[in-house]
Amino acid sequence: MRPTREHATSNGQTYMITSSTWGRRALFSRAVWAKLLIDTLYHYRETAYLLHEFVVMPDHVHILLTPKTSLEKAAQFIKGGFSYRAKKELGSNLEVWQKGFSDHRIRDASDYRIHQIYVQQNPVRKHLCELAEEYPFSSARPGFDLDSAPQGLKPTKLDEPGAARLEGVPFQNNTSHDAPEGALCSSKIASARAAMTPMGAKNKTA
Repeated sequence: MRPTREHATSNGQTYMITSSTWGRRALFSRAVWAKLLIDTLYHYRETAYLLHEFVVMPDHVHILLTPKTSLEKAAQFIKGGFSYRAKKELGSNLEVWQKGFSDHRIRDASDYRIHQIYVQQNPVRKHLCELAEEYPFSSARPGFDLDSAPQGLKPTKLDEPGAARLEGVPFQNNTSHDAPEGALCSSKIASARAAMTPMGAKNKTA
């Protein structure tokens, strides 16, 4: 049975959401597309959500955010907003996104850190760069203005007992909003344990 959906205007929860391009086409391998998506993320930041981490991969995007509206509306702003701008500013009539998105509700500070590392290290695992901070379309790159983790989710010292949970599978309670791509993450996020080096010096918690 599918878990209960959260429709609260603002429930104060933090999520990692994932959405893939239609047909897994590498649309965001083009810098102009990736930059426009990042610009769209920042356009709705603060009004629709707090933005904690993101990475724009060639055929999908991972975002760690805290909605100020419903989670579904936050995702709609990002995906719908980008599709509109791609048509208007890039002259594209392509179908951009797969239907729906997948999400994982962040449970605690350890869970937050696991997903933070997963987002930051995604381009490294895919051999798109050697160091996370070298990838231009990720919040791991120094210079991006990010919102701090909410109270209660601020990661603690990495050598505390909670760090042992990095061996787990964070997407156990994943809610798929008609999108298959979230399942692809579950078997990979545990590998974040090997990438516990904090990223660039900017407004992020480590």
